[in-house]
Amino acid sequence: MAEQASTITKAPAVSDIHIVWITAGLGCDGDSVSITAAEQPSIEDVLLGAIPGLPKVHLHNPVLAYENGDDFMKFYYDAEKGLLDPFVLVVEGSIPNEKIKEEGYWAAVGTNPETGQPITTCEWIDRLAPKALAVIGAGTCATYGGIHAMAGNPTGCMGLADYLGWDWRSKAGLPIVNVPGCPVQPDNFMETVLYLLYQVAGLAPMIPLDKQLRPTWLFGKTVHEGCDRGSYYEQGDFAHNYGSSKCLVKLGCWGPVVDCNVTKRGWMRGIGGCPNVGGICIGCTMPGFPDKFMPFMDEPPGGTLSSTIIGTYGRMIRTLRGITNTTLNKEPKWRHSRPELTTGYHPTTY
Repeated sequence: MAEQASTITKAPAVSDIHIVWITAGLGCDGDSVSITAAEQPSIEDVLLGAIPGLPKVHLHNPVLAYENGDDFMKFYYDAEKGLLDPFVLVVEGSIPNEKIKEEGYWAAVGTNPETGQPITTCEWIDRLAPKALAVIGAGTCATYGGIHAMAGNPTGCMGLADYLGWDWRSKAGLPIVNVPGCPVQPDNFMETVLYLLYQVAGLAPMIPLDKQLRPTWLFGKTVHEGCDRGSYYEQGDFAHNYGSSKCLVKLGCWGPVVDCNVTKRGWMRGIGGCPNVGGICIGCTMPGFPDKFMPFMDEPPGGTLSSTIIGTYGRMIRTLRGITNTTLNKEPKWRHSRPELTTGYHPTTY
C-alpha cells in the first residue's frame, strides 16, 4: 500500500464519529457476537470514551442496538442524508449478486417507503459507501465471500472488494479495510477500528494494508510462525492423533501457509485459537477459503513431500539435540563434597 500513500487525503480531525454497521449480508451475525469479547480495546472502552485522544464514537449495530424497527433504520437514512457525517461503514456478511435473477432479492433490510419494497443490502452499500469516511469488511464473508461464496452457491455472492472494486477509495481516500476470520478475531477487529479512529483524529498515519487489504501488523505472519507446535515440525515430529501436543500438519493443518495471528494472539485474553487448543487451521482468513482448503482434515497438498523431507532432517536434529540435552542435564564434575577442589582454580601467591 506504500504506492498509494501519496494519493491519500488526510481526514480532518472530528469530535464525533458514527459507526454504521450492516449485518444484512449473507452471514450469521457471528462477527458482531465475536467482538463483544474484545478487550484490546473493548467496545465499552471505545464507546464510553476511556481511550485518550479519540473522538466520541456512536455505534449503530442491529445486533447490539437498543433500538429496533424504524427507530434503528433511522440511522441508515440519516447516514445517507449526511446527518451522521462523518461515519465509518462496517459490512458483515457476504454480498449477494442481485443482478443474476429475474425477481425477488437475496438479502435486504428495511423497506422503501415509496415502493413498499425491501431495500437490498447491495442498495444500502451503494447508498452509504460513497459517503463513508472508511469502509471495513468484518469477517471472511464480508471480506472475500466466505462459506456462502463457495463453488455451487446460487447467490453469486462475493466480498466487499469484489463488489465495490479492489481499487475503490472512500471519500477520505482510504481503501477498503478487510479484517477476515470466521468469525473475526475480536481484538483484531477492534484494534483495526481503533487505528482508523486515531487516523481520523489525526494521530496515526495511513493504515498499512497488504495486497488482500488486510492490516499488515495483524496478518503479516503465518499461523505456523506463531505456533507453539512449530518446533515439532522443524524436528519432523508430527501428531497422528488428536490430543497430541505435536505438529498438526499431518492431520490437515494449513498453518504453514495461512496468514493469521491467532496462534500468537489467542482468541480471548490470549487464550485459545485453533492450533493452540489442538484444532487444525483451515485457512479461514484467506481469500481462497473454503474451496482451496477442502477437504478439511486431509494432509494439505504438498504436505506429504515437505513432511517427508523434514522428517529425515528432523530425525537427525532430534538425535543431535537429544545428545546435547543429555549433556546439559548433567552438572559439571567439579561440583562435589569431597575434601578437594577440582574446579580448576589455582590461587595466586605473591
